[in-house]
Amino acid sequence: MNKDLKILLVDDHSVVRHGVSVLLKKAFDKVTITHADNFEDLLSKLNQNHDLLFLDINLPGGNSTKMIEEIRLIHPDLLIMMFSAYDESRYALRYIHAGANGFLNKYSKDEEIIKAVKTILETGKYISDVVKEKIVENALLNKPINPLEKLSDREVEVAELLVSGDGNLEISNKLNIQMSTVSTLKNRIFDKLGISNVVRLVEILMVYKN
Repeated sequence: MNKDLKILLVDDHSVVRHGVSVLLKKAFDKVTITHADNFEDLLSKLNQNHDLLFLDINLPGGNSTKMIEEIRLIHPDLLIMMFSAYDESRYALRYIHAGANGFLNKYSKDEEIIKAVKTILETGKYISDVVKEKIVENALLNKPINPLEKLSDREVEVAELLVSGDGNLEISNKLNIQMSTVSTLKNRIFDKLGISNVVRLVEILMVYKN
């Protein structure tokens, strides 16, 4: 690439940031990489005209698709590559629909990471083979977009515990959150999915969880 490339790399694990930085500096002649290890730090650096944001899903101070909404308010055109160890087939489309330009698994090979960066810079998006297969599968089966993608990561956790038979108290203890928070999350889950009971929630998770 001829122009200087500016990347904002956001992950709360310094080892991950270091490894990706070394890889990208080897792959691109002119690249400046800025680091951030929490969401507040990320927001403070958004005005530095970066070309690409590498964003982990779980960060101190922020997580789930809400981060993308906040980033877009400040920098609508920034290319966002979600970079996570989470299962692509389950999480990628949720974040892409929320406004991310791509989703890359942290366990990807070096060649795939470099390819992903080049692709997103050239085309404005990156869709891995895993995600492409998921899109094709949905189309062939005439399967609507996974409704679970409407849920935040925390809401998915609560939904799975509800389906497993846990009550509000058990969920509160397992997730270390207030019972009132569990009730709020449960109501949000039902509202977003358009359901009124756990039986329907079980049916939805059976169809769309994997």
